[in-house]
Amino acid sequence: MSYEFDQDPSVKEFALRVRNFINSEVIPHEPELNPNSHGINPKLRVVLQDKARAANVFAPTAPKEFGGHGFNHVAQAVILEESGRSLLGPTAMNCAAPDEGNILLLHKIATPEQRAKYLAPLSKGEIRSSFSMTEPSPGAGADPNLLSTTAEKIANGWVINGNKWLITGADGAGFSIVMAKTSGGATMFLVDADNPGMTVVRSLDTLDSAFTGGHGVVDFNNCEVSDDAVLGQVDEGFVNAQVRLGPARLTHCMRWLGAARRAHETAVAYAAARPMFGTELASLGMAQQMIADNEIDIAACRALIHRAAWVLDQGLPARAETSIAKTFVAEATFRIVDRSMQLCGAKGTSSELPIAQIFRDIRPFRIYDGPSEVHRWSISRRSVRHSQAGKLPGDWA
Repeated sequence: MSYEFDQDPSVKEFALRVRNFINSEVIPHEPELNPNSHGINPKLRVVLQDKARAANVFAPTAPKEFGGHGFNHVAQAVILEESGRSLLGPTAMNCAAPDEGNILLLHKIATPEQRAKYLAPLSKGEIRSSFSMTEPSPGAGADPNLLSTTAEKIANGWVINGNKWLITGADGAGFSIVMAKTSGGATMFLVDADNPGMTVVRSLDTLDSAFTGGHGVVDFNNCEVSDDAVLGQVDEGFVNAQVRLGPARLTHCMRWLGAARRAHETAVAYAAARPMFGTELASLGMAQQMIADNEIDIAACRALIHRAAWVLDQGLPARAETSIAKTFVAEATFRIVDRSMQLCGAKGTSSELPIAQIFRDIRPFRIYDGPSEVHRWSISRRSVRHSQAGKLPGDWA
């Protein structure tokens, strides 16, 4: 299977505009990101998004009909990598999780009425959203089959009961897409924030701090919704969620590659200027190995991301490609940031450089959207199935 990495000149121009926007308008606001807070301050979000609109880089993944740019996945690979150079960048450009993934899901499967009520304001940045699937043990986490939140049919709709946690963006979201067990499978529901049956109990204290709204605990207690709150088809929630999950894993990879690259750039500049043992740090063999290994990991991450993006743009599910990319990129970007911190020594652990904050926020990526171990389990099973079917184990097609 051949695929093309060359970018349209307009995409390259847009990506360069994003880089300049991040450098000039977003990075200066990074001191306002409090590592002890539950996400980005809502007022800062408004300021940054206004700046992004003025720079014409707002909503690169959202549909054009709602003011977005509608870039395909290959173009997003370049653009979202640039957005991720600052932890504030994706929020500023309205391409951060979970909104970016929810925009895609709504665009693909929402009814016209749901598009008008939820997709339009979400694309324009007028509201935020969350995706309520993860549950505390023994509920659904890495294993979605453990889903315990239920939705029972009533005369005029449904009643949802259950408990969710680690729900990104829950605090302050205008609505949530809720996964619940129904009689024949699982179903997704659109639940408005003012529904009295849905309560954001608290925000969890987590290692990361760059997601607006933090990661919440959400209770559903006799939460009544109408029939038109069903997103997609009844009992087809897991199938429909695949529309979102694979691409959302990949856009995470794009953004975090940008953050890791920023850490690497910082470390290389530091090493080139730091006197050490009669020369510069960058001239010492062990430092050179770390710099080279970072370059190798960056190149490998980018290649896997672009390949998976290309497959998605062919209209294929790309489950293997996104799973492989997510596993490798999550671990490689952590290695890149870790080496960058090591190169910068004590200064790398401080707020004098952006590396420490990136380190805190990037570590959880090896867990959310599927832990590396679960993806490896899935990749291995797929390889064995291919072998048993007479296919080459490494053939992803």
